[in-house]
Amino acid sequence: MMEARTPKDEAERQRLAEERARLAAHRGKATWGEKLVPLGEFRSAVERSGRVLTSAQRAAEVAAYTAPRGDKVAVEGPFSKVIVFGGVYNNHRALAALLDEVQRRGADAVYCLGDLGGFGPSPNKVKPLLEQGAVRTIQGNYEESLSSGAGDCNCGYADPRDNHFAQLSYGYTADRTAEEFKLWMGELPLRRRVLVGDTEVLMVHGSPRRINEFLFASTSPDPFLEVLLEQEDCDLLLCTHTGLHWRRTLHSGRQVANVGVIGRPANDGTTDVWFAELAAKENGGVHIELVPLAYDHQALAAEMRREQLPEEFVETILTGWWTTCLEVLPPRERTLSKF
Repeated sequence: MMEARTPKDEAERQRLAEERARLAAHRGKATWGEKLVPLGEFRSAVERSGRVLTSAQRAAEVAAYTAPRGDKVAVEGPFSKVIVFGGVYNNHRALAALLDEVQRRGADAVYCLGDLGGFGPSPNKVKPLLEQGAVRTIQGNYEESLSSGAGDCNCGYADPRDNHFAQLSYGYTADRTAEEFKLWMGELPLRRRVLVGDTEVLMVHGSPRRINEFLFASTSPDPFLEVLLEQEDCDLLLCTHTGLHWRRTLHSGRQVANVGVIGRPANDGTTDVWFAELAAKENGGVHIELVPLAYDHQALAAEMRREQLPEEFVETILTGWWTTCLEVLPPRERTLSKF
């Protein structure tokens, strides 16, 4: 039996409804640079400096902007089941564990979305494992930088502390990666298209727009993602780079997933890392499962200490909490952090 609402409950419900209405109401302001200005003033400035479009012209502009770009990348497959992961970060132990999981799950193909180096130890142990597992790899910002001899990882950080630790990581990896491995990285494609069942999947590192763009769950609204998929003419978009996994089904029925990384934990207080399994459905479409993966993190931490990598990196491996590269996190993701 439902409990009867009291006047106090009703008053609280009304208060919450009014608060939601207040927050949703337009305040008559527009963001202009770093300040808020009256909406009328903003519109007048736009009309003076820009173009005034008719409804038909506006519709044509939208159609042109969202039209498929046509990247001419050959579609691989079709496959019934694939494993996709990102961000090895030199974590050869997690990569070895993942390849064992590929065999256990019976995947038809396995894909890596880049960032083979950084953070962890012994970068040259990664390539033999990729070859052993017949892993189909694309370039991340690390491969782009290492193969071109760049001085930094082009990770996309803006904060000095983030960049300090990123430079320590990149310097270690650049100094210890074989030249043959670097040349191989430079020959990797920037994107792949894969058919899983009847679903065309576009795989990129950061985003289709930029190799080091961060697609965080909280800062990637559905309309923006719909436009990306429309422009790229795909049913499913897979990315990595942020280090945090998430997935979403859009209003159109298309899907987007950040597959996470296997190089370090997902800043959640557990030592597992994450990958994605895609399986074709019998009635069409594809099922995406984001899967935690356990590996010998204690052995990795010991190896990192022998290599004299920063203790902050070791602490992340042992505790599951990020201690570096935190400043790039949007507020919602940062509130879930320990630090």
